[in-house]
Amino acid sequence: MDLKINELDDLDIQILEILIKDSRTPYLEIARKCHVSGGTIHVRMKKMEDIGIIRGTKLILDNTKLGYDVCCFIGIFLDKASSFNKVLNQLDQIKEVVELHYTTGEYSIFIKVICKSISHLQDLLMNKIQVISEIQRTDTFISLSQLIDRNIQF
Repeated sequence: MDLKINELDDLDIQILEILIKDSRTPYLEIARKCHVSGGTIHVRMKKMEDIGIIRGTKLILDNTKLGYDVCCFIGIFLDKASSFNKVLNQLDQIKEVVELHYTTGEYSIFIKVICKSISHLQDLLMNKIQVISEIQRTDTFISLSQLIDRNIQF
């Protein structure tokens, strides 16, 4: 079931706005802010999880504090479109690949990778990514800084 934003009511939007600011906000605090019961918040959260608006929670790490200082985006040219699933399966096994997008335009695949250093990036490119036979070539873009990182705003 695909629920669209215009099908959410004001309370659903209020709950999401609170959680976007701080996903660890307790249900009872959300209930106080929204002037409803804790049970109502629980029911609304369950509904939004069941229909897939809320897909769970995750831990967000500061990669640089873990020694991963280099963030790159790599555009990948495939030899043919039918190679996508095979390449996807191989890229999924590479721990440094943190995002993968199947795209239109110049690249078939656009990935985000996190590395410890430029030499780590070079090793990743030469020994893990560019050795995949279905990859024709790659273009690499090093991110100098990430200035915006957010969810959709209501």
